Amino acid sequence: MAHDIKGFLKVKRAYTQYRPVCERVKDYVEVALLRSGEQSKEQASRCMDCGTPFCHWICPAGNYIPEWNELIAAGLWKKAIELLEATNNLPEITGRLCPAPCEFACVLGINDDPVTVRENELAIIEYGFKAGFIKPVPPQKRSGKKVAVIGSGPAGLSCAAQANRAGHQVTVFEKDDKIGGILRYGIPDFKLQKWVLERRLKLWKKEGIIFKTGVNAGIGYPAVQLLKEFDAVCLAGGSRVPRDLKIEGRELCGIYFAMDYLIQSNRRLAGEIIPMDDLIDARGKRVLVIGGGDTGADCVGTAHRQGASCVVQIEVMPKPPKCRTGDIPWPRYPLLLKTSTSHEEGGERQWQVLTKKFVGEKGRVRKVFCVRVEFSEKDSRGCPLMKEIPGSGFEIETDLVILAVGFVHPEHQGLLKELKVELDSCGNVKTNDNYSTSRKGVFSAGDMRRGQSLIVWAISEGRGAARAIDEYLMGKSSLPII
Repeated sequence: MAHDIKGFLKVKRAYTQYRPVCERVKDYVEVALLRSGEQSKEQASRCMDCGTPFCHWICPAGNYIPEWNELIAAGLWKKAIELLEATNNLPEITGRLCPAPCEFACVLGINDDPVTVRENELAIIEYGFKAGFIKPVPPQKRSGKKVAVIGSGPAGLSCAAQANRAGHQVTVFEKDDKIGGILRYGIPDFKLQKWVLERRLKLWKKEGIIFKTGVNAGIGYPAVQLLKEFDAVCLAGGSRVPRDLKIEGRELCGIYFAMDYLIQSNRRLAGEIIPMDDLIDARGKRVLVIGGGDTGADCVGTAHRQGASCVVQIEVMPKPPKCRTGDIPWPRYPLLLKTSTSHEEGGERQWQVLTKKFVGEKGRVRKVFCVRVEFSEKDSRGCPLMKEIPGSGFEIETDLVILAVGFVHPEHQGLLKELKVELDSCGNVKTNDNYSTSRKGVFSAGDMRRGQSLIVWAISEGRGAARAIDEYLMGKSSLPII
């Protein structure tokens, strides 16, 4: 049954529905509600089937967005699933976490609300699991080659899935005690419950991928042994060295990196017992989150659920606009004001605030001295210059400070040092256009190679690296280019 090609003229965008704030702040269950199949069919009918689909153009994974929208609208779910899985190994993850650059490039979005691409993607894959269409598909033939993937985040997992599909025997090494990397420990359950990840891992195990946890390649497992036992290696360990705020008072107790806070929260939720001396708990505390990005927002939501008495989030950059400005035209991905579900749950946000000094009492942080800044002038290159506003200093009282100011590069000690791979000027693993490092047979993908980026880029990179590895091992590859 063909769908109504004028659907975009008749149907308005339906925005994501969430559980009530008063209910969701009491638990860690996912806050977003899954749409019904009928609602998804209706929303998919809004896709204009453009002659030049910019949604597809901007998507790092190259998703066949207009095609599977048309299939959903026509009720052809099984075909939609086949198209979705052709370009994305983790659609149930991107359908929950991706910032959806595709929606900002949607042609309908020029003069109307864009198509709900991300939710449509999630609807397809969840329909597939519910209907029993998503099954393990082990390779029919093995190549006799062995591939090691270091790191089990989205880049490593996508690389492993694709290399296994090509017939190679793939082993994924993870230094933590469970598979998933940032998906497991960096993303709060209220955005991604871990049964979603386990469901996919179960399939991959049946397809023949070997997962080894608690193995710190390059330290507990020597690089020499790794190169000896495997025909090719993919480095996908992420970018885990956090950017610090080296100002006066940094040594005070009660100041933590965002990822340490989120990882521990996820471990606690999984039932692990954290020693009291190591506990990072916001209960009853005045929490200050420094950094206005997605990671900072995740810390805000976690602090709410732990029972913080109040939460303040500050950002040094100006408050982004709510809609596109002339310097960020369609179809580029714009830097717009994001109000996440965590912000809707409470707390205060401030922009153009520079942290100057941590002030303590008996060795613990109690205040943070800040100053307001402006960006009214530009340098010779046209870049905004940050200037402190005289007399604008103020204090924020706090008991717990979370630093969410990004990451600088992957960990160099251990495997990268042992392998002696070249690094770029940013400290990331240097590769050529084919994901190959300076060490023969060693490839790299994801944040470890490109720096901190989007989850959909990690998936795309993992897939690209798998194809490059397949070509290296076999002389050619039938895997997709992206």
